[in-house]
Amino acid sequence: MAFQVGVKKRTGFSGYTKEGLFYVILIGYTCLTAIPFLWSILTSFKTQAESSRAVPTGLPLHWTLQAWTGPNGVLNVTNGDFPHWFLNSIIVAALVTVGNLFFDSLAGYAFARLRFPGRSTLFFIIIGTMMVPAAMTLLPVFVILVKLSWINTYQGLAIPFMVSAFGIFLMRQFFMSLPLELEEAARVDGLSRFGIYWRIALPLSKPALATLGILQFQGNWDSFLMPSFIASSSSMYTLPVGLQHYAFAYITYWPQEMAGSMIVIIPIMIMYIFLQRFFIEGISRSGVKG
Repeated sequence: MAFQVGVKKRTGFSGYTKEGLFYVILIGYTCLTAIPFLWSILTSFKTQAESSRAVPTGLPLHWTLQAWTGPNGVLNVTNGDFPHWFLNSIIVAALVTVGNLFFDSLAGYAFARLRFPGRSTLFFIIIGTMMVPAAMTLLPVFVILVKLSWINTYQGLAIPFMVSAFGIFLMRQFFMSLPLELEEAARVDGLSRFGIYWRIALPLSKPALATLGILQFQGNWDSFLMPSFIASSSSMYTLPVGLQHYAFAYITYWPQEMAGSMIVIIPIMIMYIFLQRFFIEGISRSGVKG
């Protein structure tokens, strides 16, 4: 009996030791990843001369709000372009996200439930487009937008990106995990196929929709390559494109760059805080069936 008690104590101690080591590693990794954010925040409160020093300082020697509220500050509504870039990013990211939530879920439901010739082939072709780099589609998309006169417009920044292969795949996987009995009962009650999708399948897919919404909003919010070609004037710049204009050939306005970068992060953080429960559930359930 004494020997068994001793074994349990040693096992418990070993378990606590592993758990403590695990938390130490997590805390260390968190501190390591927080260093760039801390550096960005501190730089946004520095003067231009101090941020451009060959040997950067840690804490600002002269705290200032010039990068935030000065003539070229990111929060200067009257003289600065940053608020307009922020509004453009909100509009474009919202349009792209809503479009993907509807079209990707509609296509995903069709691939999960409908039977039509060439369904598997078409689905694999769509999945195959995920392996094509975005840079390879830049020229064809640009030429099409020029033909449509959509360059430097909201529709040019949003409509070509309202459907994604990954979103179709994610929603298809989630819909396949839903029980067929619910849809069969709805068919007996007289619901059409679209009615089943809209009133039964879509409300049950909130975790997958939240996951897709977060990923699409973040991806479009951070997008730089495509908007930099489509938006040809400052009035249509999104935030990632606009921030590059704080950097010039011989000087970079680091305080404004860092202040803008901190504001760019805020919408993504807010969205993830409120939707993280659905995000985790959507990722875990979307891989139930293949």
